[in-house]
Amino acid sequence: MKLLLDTHTFLWMITDDTQLTKRAKKDFLDSDNDIYLSMASIWELAIKTSIGKLQVAEPLEKLITLEIKGNGIYLLHIEYKHVMIVAGLPFHHRDPFDRLLAAQCQAENLPILSSDTNFDKYGIKRIWE
Repeated sequence: MKLLLDTHTFLWMITDDTQLTKRAKKDFLDSDNDIYLSMASIWELAIKTSIGKLQVAEPLEKLITLEIKGNGIYLLHIEYKHVMIVAGLPFHHRDPFDRLLAAQCQAENLPILSSDTNFDKYGIKRIWE
């Protein structure tokens, strides 16, 4: 199965945060699953680290590169079709990064690994519990 990581899920996975559910951790670690991280999430992390809202143990570029390679994560690039879907999405979510993740899930038919129940309102499959 192909899965898209929400930004917080990526952070929680790489830090083994206790907020992770057993199901989320199992699906992330399952070698039969293809795990994707959106460039929107990397962009969000870059902004949050640059304004001091997020602290990471090492430079962000090094951290992202190591975690992507070490966990076999694929990058999901932002495409024109993703942005056009965002334009038509209802405002169930105000966060622009989460809106883009929802659009990518719709366009690519990907479930999202996220604790955020707002994704359910967009008609995409959310895996967490």
